[in-house]
Amino acid sequence: YFEKDGNKLAYPLILLDGGDNLVLNFDLLSSHSGTLYYKLIHCDRNWEVSDIFYNDYAEGYDENPLSDPETSFNTLITYAHYRLTLPNDDVKFKVSGNYLVKIYENGEEDHPLLCRRIYIHEDSAPIDVQFRRPVGKASDTGQESEIKISVGGLGATDLYRQITLTIMQNGRWDRCRTNMVPDFVGEGKIEYNTLSGSTSFQGGNEFRSFDTRNLRLKTQYVRDIAFRDNNYHFFLIPSEERQLKGYFFNKDLNGKFLIAKENDDEPDTDADYVYVYFTLPSAQELKNGSVYVSGALTNWSYDFDNRMIYNESHRQYEATLLLKQGWYNYEYDFLPEGLTIPDNTVFEGSHYETENDYLLLVYFHDPRIRYDRLVEATVVNTLGNRQSGQ
Repeated sequence: YFEKDGNKLAYPLILLDGGDNLVLNFDLLSSHSGTLYYKLIHCDRNWEVSDIFYNDYAEGYDENPLSDPETSFNTLITYAHYRLTLPNDDVKFKVSGNYLVKIYENGEEDHPLLCRRIYIHEDSAPIDVQFRRPVGKASDTGQESEIKISVGGLGATDLYRQITLTIMQNGRWDRCRTNMVPDFVGEGKIEYNTLSGSTSFQGGNEFRSFDTRNLRLKTQYVRDIAFRDNNYHFFLIPSEERQLKGYFFNKDLNGKFLIAKENDDEPDTDADYVYVYFTLPSAQELKNGSVYVSGALTNWSYDFDNRMIYNESHRQYEATLLLKQGWYNYEYDFLPEGLTIPDNTVFEGSHYETENDYLLLVYFHDPRIRYDRLVEATVVNTLGNRQSGQ
């Protein structure tokens, strides 16, 4: 996970030369004894490698070793905890844009252990956002926004082609609109309105949650805790299907997680890993697709590790994940065969009232340079709150 200024729920974006730092935290559970390395790669608005040299976008060496990790303390599963701070004494950003952080073993750059996206942005195109309840069929399930962006100071000559907007719901790439062209241009501003439907999203639902901070106390959504085979096992209460249920506000983390251990100030190294058992009752197995446990806990990915298996005899979907102690959000997504975008309304439903974050990224392709500038980035909440520093 990323943190910023001690905020372990921060989105991975910082202002260029703004004095802030991003910290990438991750664990290595294998018995690894060699040195890990990291590299920064500048990308365009579509996450293709930019056509500029390393020295054009960063100061320092293009490959740097990670500092020695901390070994877990008094845990059943031993792990090494790494922290990478950016920028640092070895690497500094020179330009704005999309950056890919690649972590790998010596000589194994083509087979990285970890890749994460970060955003280094300018403050050159102020944004005004107003959320509206959609009209028509999506009035009960969708969310729309009117967006006005001040671009007069950029020196752009073709606002329709040089400037694009990306919108991400709760920082997830499976809820993302990219390369959005303005609906209106004029007087140093570009606008995205609700008439075209370009800013329309399914509202989804508040996320489900569970708490594993205490290894002996059963919290609200935990049915049982067992200790066997020298590991802790958390069995969650079977989940209910929420597609046809009305909206109920539940303060959540918008799909994120928070590493924590009860009465412990050093959870990064003191928290243990536990097995968590998910159960989703279903009268029958859904055909032509698969069901997944989804959230930041799985990096919003859909693969074998978080795919649920249907138990015919118990009429339920089941999955087991190995997770570090903490507070977690999640949901159940259905991914139809042949598609890459899941449907989270099958089990969760969708409501216009749902509280969500929206990450707005404004890119400017200046023909005088060979990369896409990220001229503005901000996070706005549907309740009207703009996150401080973002």
